[in-house]
Amino acid sequence: MNILSLAPAVFLTFFFMFVFSRVLFLVVLRLRKQDPTGRNSANGMITRGSASADAKHVYIILIILALLRPVDTLSESPGPAGLKDSTEAQQFQSTHEKAKSCDADAQYELGRRYSVGRGVSRDDEAAVKWYAGAAEQGHAAAQCALGEMYYYGRGIGQDDDAAVKWFRMAAEQGLAEAQLWLGVMYDDGRVLTQDYSEAIKWYKMAAQQGNIYAQLSLGGIYAEGYGVAQDYQEAVKWYQMAADQGDAEAQYNLGDMYANGYGVLPDDKAALHWILKAAEQGYTDAQFRLGWIYASGTGAKQDYQEAVRWYAMAAAQGNGFAQNSLGLMYANGDGVSQDYGQAVKWFRMAADQGDADAQVWLGKMYDDGRGVTRDYKEATKWYTLAAAQGNVDAQYNLGVMYANGSGVAQDDKEAFRWYTMAALQEDAEAQYSLGMMYAGGQGVSKDDEAAFHWFSRSAAQGYDQAQFQLGLMYVKETGVTQDYQEAVRWYTMAADQGNVYAQNSLGLMYADGDGVLRDYGQALKWFRMAADQGDADAQYNLGMMYAEGHGVPRDHEQAYEWLSLAAQQGDERALKFRDELKTIMNPGQIDIIRRNNME
Repeated sequence: MNILSLAPAVFLTFFFMFVFSRVLFLVVLRLRKQDPTGRNSANGMITRGSASADAKHVYIILIILALLRPVDTLSESPGPAGLKDSTEAQQFQSTHEKAKSCDADAQYELGRRYSVGRGVSRDDEAAVKWYAGAAEQGHAAAQCALGEMYYYGRGIGQDDDAAVKWFRMAAEQGLAEAQLWLGVMYDDGRVLTQDYSEAIKWYKMAAQQGNIYAQLSLGGIYAEGYGVAQDYQEAVKWYQMAADQGDAEAQYNLGDMYANGYGVLPDDKAALHWILKAAEQGYTDAQFRLGWIYASGTGAKQDYQEAVRWYAMAAAQGNGFAQNSLGLMYANGDGVSQDYGQAVKWFRMAADQGDADAQVWLGKMYDDGRGVTRDYKEATKWYTLAAAQGNVDAQYNLGVMYANGSGVAQDDKEAFRWYTMAALQEDAEAQYSLGMMYAGGQGVSKDDEAAFHWFSRSAAQGYDQAQFQLGLMYVKETGVTQDYQEAVRWYTMAADQGNVYAQNSLGLMYADGDGVLRDYGQALKWFRMAADQGDADAQYNLGMMYAEGHGVPRDHEQAYEWLSLAAQQGDERALKFRDELKTIMNPGQIDIIRRNNME
């Protein structure tokens, strides 16, 4: 076989091995600081990880260390007899002769050839034999390679103690790769007793020689405070070293430090610089972060089109956060033409990866029938998946589905259960709904005090409907001592947010002088605000103010008009008084009102 015909395959094999090892490493280092479900998620920023995530980081790094060994062109030849050309054969024979003569460099080279199948068929046992020969002579690279063979059980029985022995011998000679191995093993705590001090010691030795992975690990340790006092300045120092070598992960981490002012003064320009450098290398977290920066206008001028561009890059690489965010851009028509079909497409891609936010949004699209045929069962399915991950919006939505019997059998107890989960996560709407269930005895025994408790928690977060209910409870002495002044306070808070029921109730408080001095002018103001929003009670009350001349000159035409509007909504009181007004108004006045209403 002509060796030139193998060139494309050889190149592709090498390329994919490199890419695979690099991707694995980036995934691992991401685990040190990212919770894939959390975008903090509210602000779109990447959250920092847990100790368990760090354990995954160091475990997978062990695999990567083996993958990152130097690999030359591969050969399909069965052995020395199958070498491709005379030059390769001469090189192998020369190396072999030197190795037999106890030349440590040649023994290491021969071991490497057998380990990766360079020029010969891969033979792990032969690799171990030659590595061992060189290692026994103190060859540091061979010692490290032999340690890897013991660690993975390649060509020899798996033996952690032997692996550590050889790694340590190589590390003590200053080999950065072996120092990294020891750092990982002390960091991980699976083979060696976990000892962050030892891990840091070995990481530093490797990092000071320019080892990027050691520099990144040190940055993560100091940023998170694993085994040491948290020290953002030290983290920045190590991230900077790796970033300066062009490492995308380090560049992103450094940008994050500048964005948040960790270990450095907050600097949006520097943050954007480093995150952009990482994004331009195809690092998906950075691409997503850039999308968020431009979408939110945090750290850069808001630019929806630029946000879409970066979200799309990350989404195309499978980043679930970016897919969900891109779906939102299409759903809202931000930076792109509004397209519910595209929104559903991207929500689904993220939802299929388990992104809880995307599952909620996909459920909402089915719930509302946007971009898909309305399907309450499908909506409930996606809400359930997200709720099982603790997503508070999904838990609340499930409560609504069970309360209304949408996509599921109506079940107040199930609604109560899901509302409770969301309420305990301080969701104001869920707290209000839970209060209503206690107040009405739906899915739970009626309990006015419990209702008051949940209304209070919701109202404290500014939820206007809960504020109105609190006002009502103080007026009606339900679960609490009657207190008109407290009622006025809560009604006012809700009314200021446009709550029509609170506006009408506040108008009554001013009209009757309950909790405040009687003030028909204030009463008129609040009745009108609610009446303008179409509230029948307020329209009736406003009509009566004009009919009786409270706060305004008596005006039968205004009274007739407002009472008519309330009557049209079925208010029998308004109908009765409106008809009474007819008896004292002339037909011309009534015709003018009717014509005005028609216009």
